[in-house]
Amino acid sequence: MNQINLRHGIFLAPFHPVDEDPTLCLQRDLELVEWLDQLGYDEAWIGEHHSAGFEIIASPELFIAAAAERTKRIRLGTGVVSLPYHQPLMVANRIIQLDHMTKGRVMFGAGPGLLPSDAHMLGIDPSTQRDRMAQALDVILRLFKGETVTEKTEWYTLNNARVHLMPYSRPYPEVAVASAITPSGGRLAGKYDLGMLCFAATQAEGFNALAFNWQVANEISQELRGAAMNPERLRLVGPVHVAETREQARANVEFGIHKWRDYFSRINPIGAQAESSGDPIDAMIKSGSAVIGTPADAIAQIERLQKAQGEFGCFLQMAHNWANFTETRKSYDLWIRHVAPHFRKANKNREESLGWVTRDGRELMGGAIKAAQEMFAKHNAEQAAKPK
Repeated sequence: MNQINLRHGIFLAPFHPVDEDPTLCLQRDLELVEWLDQLGYDEAWIGEHHSAGFEIIASPELFIAAAAERTKRIRLGTGVVSLPYHQPLMVANRIIQLDHMTKGRVMFGAGPGLLPSDAHMLGIDPSTQRDRMAQALDVILRLFKGETVTEKTEWYTLNNARVHLMPYSRPYPEVAVASAITPSGGRLAGKYDLGMLCFAATQAEGFNALAFNWQVANEISQELRGAAMNPERLRLVGPVHVAETREQARANVEFGIHKWRDYFSRINPIGAQAESSGDPIDAMIKSGSAVIGTPADAIAQIERLQKAQGEFGCFLQMAHNWANFTETRKSYDLWIRHVAPHFRKANKNREESLGWVTRDGRELMGGAIKAAQEMFAKHNAEQAAKPK
């Protein structure tokens, strides 16, 4: 029996085709997070990208500040801040400010930067990005703890650097590192006891890497702290669109899935590769890389991941705009109504109660009918005994 109460959320890159108005796209992204908060989702992680035209949020911190004003309980994370692009003291200060502005609802996700075009525009050698991420993360965690840091590297200098505002959360906001293919995320998660954001969890190569990277994290954690990693802080990301029927879900995603796949196959280094033949939607469904179907299909996907990986803390639906906004909102609604309660066992007692009433209904109803008849008889007897 699962011991972890599975959480539910989204990873919002976001993905917006270049033939739509970008201002309205950003407005819909804010409306989506507000809708998820109303539905009762647990988390939303917001990406950082600077090139390629599709993923148009350059500052997850700015987006989170706006989203926090529109929401009440959903936790909001940077998914992720690309640390080699930023001075680490500035990152630490921005996250701490958000921690106070959200009163503890912010989460800090960190990564090396995914798009090579981002690094190219900034003049960063891609071979340095993972080492620079590790350097920056170490400093940021020390700053979060209130340390004063003096450090000079080839890409930043800190002289008696410290944050002037300590975190609202104690000891500091939850921190998670990106994990896709390489073991760098697993190594850092194990070293610092951090969460992991596994962006390619449902892809064949990503799923194999997930098991390896989680093993790496656990081995390092055991070596340094004598304890395994906490699976509640393991988050898996996968694309999903659900509807009442498989046929309806398939029809819905025709709206935008081909533009999304074209972007991924041409631009994103871990994106879907174009199949040489056959229907790409069929291929995604067959491979298990995406759920395009019913809530029951989504439940089966989560259970497949749990069986292969073991327990994890949160499943994040990749926000992809495959369907129009109305059907997209409905998909998230169906998930929280039917998929989330399955894993919370929210209806266990209700199902048992209904089963009991169904099994013993005739006997129970018989007793109720008998009691009613006895009441009628008693009333009639009392009326007959009254003086005429």
